[in-house]
Order: sequence, then structure tokens, then C-alpha cells
Amino acid sequence: MTQTTFDIATSAAQAKQASRVIAQLTTTEKNALLTEMAAAIEAEAASIIAENSRDIDAGRSKGLSEAMLDRLLLTEQRVTDIADAIREIVTLTDPVGDIANLALRPNGMQVGKMRIPLGVIAMIYEARPNVTAEAAALCLKSGNAVILRGGSEAIHSNIALANCLHSVLEKNNIDKNIITVIPDTSREVIEQLLKQRESIDLVIPRGGEGLIRYVTEHSQIPVIQHFKGVCHLFIDKYADLNKAVNILVNGKTQRPSACNAIETVLVHQDIAEQFLPLAAKALVPANVKVHACEQSLPFFAEGELATDDDYHAEYLAQEVAIKTVEGFDAAITHINEYTSDHTEVIVTQDNSRSQQFIRAINSSVVMVNASSRFSDGGQLGLGSEIGISTSKLHAYGPMGLASLTTEKFVVLGDGQIRD
Repeated sequence: MTQTTFDIATSAAQAKQASRVIAQLTTTEKNALLTEMAAAIEAEAASIIAENSRDIDAGRSKGLSEAMLDRLLLTEQRVTDIADAIREIVTLTDPVGDIANLALRPNGMQVGKMRIPLGVIAMIYEARPNVTAEAAALCLKSGNAVILRGGSEAIHSNIALANCLHSVLEKNNIDKNIITVIPDTSREVIEQLLKQRESIDLVIPRGGEGLIRYVTEHSQIPVIQHFKGVCHLFIDKYADLNKAVNILVNGKTQRPSACNAIETVLVHQDIAEQFLPLAAKALVPANVKVHACEQSLPFFAEGELATDDDYHAEYLAQEVAIKTVEGFDAAITHINEYTSDHTEVIVTQDNSRSQQFIRAINSSVVMVNASSRFSDGGQLGLGSEIGISTSKLHAYGPMGLASLTTEKFVVLGDGQIRD
């Protein structure tokens, strides 16, 4: 579905104007809109799923991978999950207007910093229709207008969801340009979108590495980057083997298409002979394909010898790279060489080792004795996330409401003048 007459410059300018409207709404008003939007999505579940079926059929015809189709699919439960995610955003504290670190200066002035909306956020994403609703809700709650450009594979689903959101805005006499879903799926519209620096304040691409690199290279607007999720699991020699196996299986197999799934497992050589047979047995039920180093390979009957490319790979499937390392320092060195700055996990019962791991690794999420699948905005207490930043900018890691705001200085005086 492509509309070549779509004018992105006009749409961006309208979003800029609408951003001034949303920035002035109270928390109560924003929450009321979100509550109605959640209800509208549930009420239209059947029509949303019908439109999603059109996308699924087209995706299969185009030969999309099972991982991509899974990201695209909407079921009745997933539609309910989208509505529930919006309701959870309602319960979150609104960061807009908060003043932090108000301090008294020697001249009697008070100086603090207030959280304010960014303005207009452009989202460019692939194959996840839930992003349409959740990103819109997060931007609305944080006082921002949003422009959403989903991929062609989800166009019918995205428009169906947008219609629900717009119906609520129109019912409440709110400028519907607060939420814009671009109906044009051509690459040209992305090129034009990335030039609208007078209207758009931030671009967040969410999808495959190719998309994110394209956006980064072509944007005239600041970009939050998340190229890929090569998440590491290090089994230390002081690991509890039961915990290690459970964390591996959950991190790799619970939802392998997610960017927080484990892709590389590093095993301390002192524990390899005990752990690797357990890992091999545990991965069989999920038919996980194993790429193993020479030292690890004998433990996996169907394993293949790992190459350097395997340690760079984001499989997004039932597939994993396994490497035996000489020790703790070797694990750190490997992670720092191959990291995508997403999520790294250590399994160990030695507190000093876990603290050393936390200090040595600077990925956006560092975990001790817990599944990488918890590296998610909702699981970390942020509510729904708009994306994950692996750029060390104002936001790093899962991005919730606070990451969609910036700060301005507020000065409270009583007639002070500067000498």
C-alpha cells in the first residue's frame, strides 16, 4: 500500500504544531486519552486481527522468515497485551514538569532542572505492529507528538491500530496529528522524513541492522541507535549449574526472535566438562543449532565448528554460539570485542566476580544470575519501552518515559542582577 502523494514535510509540520498541544495537556487528561485508546483497541480486536492476517499472508508470499512472521503476528491475546501495555503506561509516573536538584545559590536564586517533552519523535520500524500503539502511547504520556513509519510488511495492521487511536483523539477534539502513521511505505519517504530537522527533534529506528545503519547514515536529525543484540552469557567457574542451565535455556529459547535473547555462551574452562553436557541435553528439546569452538564441539553431537562470524551473529532463531574460555579475563576480552552494547549476563556465586563483571562491562544492561530476557522496559520497571538505545547519549538501554524527555534549567529569583 503506497500513496505517492503523501507529503512528509507538511505532515511533519503538522506534527510540530500538534506537539504544542500535547505538551500542555495535564497528566489526568493524557491518562484519560490512553485509557480510552486501550479500550478502543480491544473493541476493534477482530478488525485489527483481520487486517493483520492480510499482512501475514503477504509476508508468507514474500518469503519472510519465521522470526519476522512471529514479530508481525497479532493474535487475540497479543491485541489484549497491547491494550494492557497502554494501561500500564497510564499507571506510570508522568515525568513532565518534575523539577530536580533545586539548589540555593549564594545570591539567593534557586536553580533546578525541569523535565520537558522532546517535541516530535519519528519512529522508523519493521514488522512489529505493537510498536505502533505502544510508541504512540509512550510519546503521548511524555507530552510528545510522534510520526510512525512502519514497514510495508505491517502496513494494514499499523493503519488499523492508528484508526483506533485517531478515533479517540477526534472524539475528544484533540489534534490527531499528535499521532501520525505514514501510509507511504516507499524508501523515498524515509529519505524525506530524515531531512525534516525543522520539525522533528529525534529519530528512533527500530528493526534490523541494515535499517538502523541506513537511518544513521542519512539522517539530518539526531538518531538513537540500536544496531543489534548480540547478548552474551558467561558461565563462571563459580556458577550454580542448575541456575546456569535454566538461564541459558530461558535466554535462548523462550523467545529467540527477541533482541534480548542469548546469542553467545562463554564457559569457563574449569567448569566446561560439567556444564556443557548439561547444556547439550537441555537445548535438544528446542532443536537449538549449536556453533561451538574446538574445545566445546565434542559435547554437541549435531554441533558445527564456530567461525568468527558466529560470534558476531544476532541469530534471532534457535541457534547459538558456544565458546570455552580460559578464565574470567578471557570472557571479558571476548565480550568487549564482540559486544553490541545490549545485554551481558554472568552466572556466578562469587560476589566479588559478579561485581568485577559489572564494573568491567559497560553494555546498556549488565545482569548477574538472571535471564537476559529481563532486559526489557516492562521487566525493568519502565513500563512499555519505545526502543533500546546502545548509543551512549541521553538514553542508554531500554527507553521508557523519562528517556523521551529532556531537561531545561529553571531559575527562581527575587530581583537579583549580575554585577
